[in-house]
Amino acid sequence: MSDTISFLIDLLAAVPSVIYGLLGIFIVVPLMRTTVGPILIGTLGHVPVIGRFFKGPNYGVGFLTAGVVLAIMVVPFIISVSREVLLTVPREQREAALALGATRWEATWKVVVPWARTGILGSVFLALARALGETMAVTMVIGNDPKISASLFAPGYTIAAVIANEFTEATGDLYLSALIELGLVLFLMTFILNGLARLLIVATERGGGHPS
Repeated sequence: MSDTISFLIDLLAAVPSVIYGLLGIFIVVPLMRTTVGPILIGTLGHVPVIGRFFKGPNYGVGFLTAGVVLAIMVVPFIISVSREVLLTVPREQREAALALGATRWEATWKVVVPWARTGILGSVFLALARALGETMAVTMVIGNDPKISASLFAPGYTIAAVIANEFTEATGDLYLSALIELGLVLFLMTFILNGLARLLIVATERGGGHPS
């Protein structure tokens, strides 16, 4: 059963991002516009401080919708990498916990997960790096509006979406240079996050993530 589930999760992690974008357009956007958005506005829109993030017109496309689509897209990736990290935990650790009278659940949460926590954190960083560089899925559901707004329902823009939408339309040297600089910023951010994630995973594989 676990092998079947892990196989399905690996398949979900390998689905092209444009498919998630289409699912976002036909499922998440209407759901956000007709159901989730009005509920959030009605319950959190009047709360002090927090309410400013849930005000304004709800078109269905926007920051929140893009965040939901990205979360759906990267969760299978996090699960897949975390599973591989958990498999690197020495079998003796689990067996020792069971020998001391711990249940399988206790052995998992009190021994296996603490041992692999650094690698699990690394999988989250890897997913974050992938989300930062995501283009198609975000471009299709975020609204592509360069204005900055505090509302999560407002349309927005990302660096990757700006480059994808405007690179072919760059007509001057300054315009083109600005887009190239945005690409450099995105590259550096992704490079740093990927490097940190790999270091965390390697530390776990070498036993650096075990509880003290």
